[in-house]
Amino acid sequence: MTSKNAWVYRGTAIGLVVLFLAAIARFYHPGTGFTALIAFPPEGDFESEALKRVPHYQHPASASYDGQFYAQRALDPLFRDPTTERGMDLAPYRARRILFSWTAYALGIGRPSWILQAYALQNVVCWLVVAALLTRWLRPVTGRGLALWIGCLFSHGLLWSVRFSLLDGPSLLLTMIAIVAVEAGHPLLSSGIVGLNALGRETNVIALLAQPIPRTLREWGRLLLALAFAVLPTLIWLDFLRALYRSTTLAGTNTFVFPGTGIVESWRAALLALAPGADGLRDAMPACMLLAISVQAVFVFVRRHEYAEPWWRVAFGFAVMFLLLDRSIVDPHNGGLTRVMLPLTVGFNILLAREPRPTRFWSWFVAGNIHLLPAYYVLPVVPWLR
Repeated sequence: MTSKNAWVYRGTAIGLVVLFLAAIARFYHPGTGFTALIAFPPEGDFESEALKRVPHYQHPASASYDGQFYAQRALDPLFRDPTTERGMDLAPYRARRILFSWTAYALGIGRPSWILQAYALQNVVCWLVVAALLTRWLRPVTGRGLALWIGCLFSHGLLWSVRFSLLDGPSLLLTMIAIVAVEAGHPLLSSGIVGLNALGRETNVIALLAQPIPRTLREWGRLLLALAFAVLPTLIWLDFLRALYRSTTLAGTNTFVFPGTGIVESWRAALLALAPGADGLRDAMPACMLLAISVQAVFVFVRRHEYAEPWWRVAFGFAVMFLLLDRSIVDPHNGGLTRVMLPLTVGFNILLAREPRPTRFWSWFVAGNIHLLPAYYVLPVVPWLR
C-alpha cells in the first residue's frame, strides 16, 4: 500500500543515497584515489612487487583490515607472482575466496592502478544496486517501508563491508539475485549464481536453501542438479588450489563450535564492557550488535510458518549458522559478525514487513535493527553529528 506522502519517503531515501555517496567521496585522495577504503597498513615486507609499484593509501597498522589481502590477490588473480604470497596472512584461505578479486581484475582491465580502484569501489557499486533491488521487497514509500529499507542498507555489516572493501556486500548482492531468480521461476539459474557466489565466500552456498521445496520425483531430480551447480565451481577451484598448497586448502575452516557456545562467550564479554565506568555508547556497541543478530535469529525461528518463502529459508540457514559460530566470529569487536550475518539481517527486515500489528512491528524493528547505532560510527553519512 502506497502512502499519500510517498514522495516525502522517496525523497528521504534519495537524500540518504546522496549522503552515502558524499561519505564515500571523503575517502578520495589525490594520487591514491579511493584506495583508502581498502585499509592497507604501512609499507613493509608484506607487499608484493606489483602492489609496491601502485600508489595506494596506507593506514596505521592498527587500522588495517582483511580487504588488503583480496586487493593484493586481485593484482595477481592467476597466481603467477610468487611475491603475492608474502602479502597474505593465510594464503590458502584467502585464495579460496577468489571471485571478487577476479571481478576487480576484470573491471580494471588488467591495469594495476585501475584494479585497485575497481576493488575499492565495487562494494560501493554493489551497495547502490542493493539499494535499488531492495525495493522489490521493501518499497520506501511508507514509514515502515523506509525504515526497513534503511535497516538493510545502513546496517552495521553492510557499511563495514563498504568501508573496508570486503567480500560481504558483493556476496549479499549475488544472494539477492539468486533469490530473485527463484521467485521468477528459474531455480537452476539461481543455483548457478549460488555456485559462483560460493567462490566469493563459502557460506554463500547457504542461499541454495532458496530453492523450491521439492514435492515430486522430477522436482527432487532438479534439486540434485541445482546442488551440483552450486558446489561444482568450488570443487574445481579447490582442486586447482590443492596443486599449489597441497593439504592446506582447508585452512581457516575451524570456525564452528558446539551450538550456542560462541554466543554465550561473546555475550559475557559484551556485558562486561557495560560495567560501571563504561564509555557510553561506544562500550555498548558490541552488545547492540549481538542483540540485533540474536533478535533477528529468534524472529526467524518464531516465524517458521513462513518456511515456504525463499527469504525465510535463507535467513533460517544463517540463523542456524549463527548458533554454530566460534567466538572469534561471533565476537562483535572484530566487525565480522554483522558482515557474515548480512543475509539474516536483510531476510529479517523483509519478513518483518508483513507484520500487521504496529506495536509488535516497531518492537521487533527497534530490537532487530539496533545495530544502526554502531553502524553510524563505521561510515557516518552526516559527519557533523558524530
